[in-house]
Amino acid sequence: MMLHKQRYRLYGSFRRLLGVASLALCGLAITVPAQAVPSFARQTGLPCASCHTVFPELTSFGRSFKLHGYTLTGTKAITAESTRSDSALKLNSIPPLSAMLQVSFTHVQSSPSGSQNDDVQFPQEFSLFYAGAISDHAGSFAQVTYEQASGNFGWDNTDIRYANDLPDRNLTYGLTLNNSPTVQDVWNTGPVWGYPWSGPGDAAPAGPAVQPFIGSEDFVALSSGGLGVYGLWNNTVYAEFTAYRSAHVGSAAPNGGSNQTIANVAPYWRLAWEHAAANGDNLMVGTYGMWANFHPNGVSGPTDRYIDTALDAQYEHPLASGDTLSVHARITHEDEDIHSTGTADSLSFDSAKVDGTYHLGSHATATLAYFDTWGDDGAYYPGYVNGDGDPLNPTPSGTGSFSPDSNGWIAQAAYLPWENTKLTVQYTGYNKLDGSSSSKDTTDNNTLYFLAWFVF
Repeated sequence: MMLHKQRYRLYGSFRRLLGVASLALCGLAITVPAQAVPSFARQTGLPCASCHTVFPELTSFGRSFKLHGYTLTGTKAITAESTRSDSALKLNSIPPLSAMLQVSFTHVQSSPSGSQNDDVQFPQEFSLFYAGAISDHAGSFAQVTYEQASGNFGWDNTDIRYANDLPDRNLTYGLTLNNSPTVQDVWNTGPVWGYPWSGPGDAAPAGPAVQPFIGSEDFVALSSGGLGVYGLWNNTVYAEFTAYRSAHVGSAAPNGGSNQTIANVAPYWRLAWEHAAANGDNLMVGTYGMWANFHPNGVSGPTDRYIDTALDAQYEHPLASGDTLSVHARITHEDEDIHSTGTADSLSFDSAKVDGTYHLGSHATATLAYFDTWGDDGAYYPGYVNGDGDPLNPTPSGTGSFSPDSNGWIAQAAYLPWENTKLTVQYTGYNKLDGSSSSKDTTDNNTLYFLAWFVF
């Protein structure tokens, strides 16, 4: 990961991001259309556009549906009464099953070494979902995915919820059981549901080598289990606390061969303030973060400490024409103490992203995003020094240095002939990548990506 000079403070970094966001707001004309997991639409009897502008970007109604445990039902349910006042059984009369198919084409400006360019993936991904109400107050979003890159099915994003209301206190509260920090979040600023929503994956260069651990599958994303409690007061203030343990797929329990295993538990927190204006504008300003101590190899001995702290914001503005403008921004600051893996203490870096989308009704979208990562040059970055590039097998370096500085932009246009079908063209351009601005290390990695995305 990265070093960070003292002059870079989180407050100053956030001001930098706000400047980028201001430029984006002035120069963008951007949009997002509508898509949802169809089993939710079948359960509620509502079109996908009720909960989504474009999948997976949620509307205000969609955020409420998720916070209430995916339980809103507009179709007949199978019930069985008990001696209690409520039902002992309530099941959807239609099984809450859905599927997703992604087919893609990827062109990299300079052919990847040892690989064929103009990569076709059919499918890039194929997913099955169990998504819907389980009972009056519980529901799930559970996904398993086949990837062409691996040739296997694997467990994907999952969020199982219990939710209820205290109307006299204007409080919605609940529990979340999930496998990836921010998968439970209802805003589109975190690493799971944030832009670009879809990308070429292994068919293109990996992008900046240094990323916050909270969104990395090598640390906690899709490889942990968390149980948390949350509450939304007066539709304005949201708070959540979730504790995570490692849950490595393919292993009954972490053992001597495991990598990046959480020691004890890793706390995750979320706090957000949301304001809905009378004209339909919606603004959220919030923070989230996570603290984790990892055994880099095995399950005992010294640990490495990571702390991610993020500031995020989301703005939605409906236009008189029926179109919508949405903007998302986040900045993440990571502190590291790598005294187990190597000799470096108190390392840090910052990572920022801002994106804006103009939604032309629910039929077409245009999106522009800017991303930036920066920190100090240093001789030790676990897993990335001297081109090692493998966070699971870090290699301390006694010579040379590595810069985490990377920035670039993503432009995207999408057309939705139907609400459950999206055709996308996306271009990613790099200005600087891992400290280098030479064409070999940056523009040669620029990527053109086409995606056909179907959900049914």
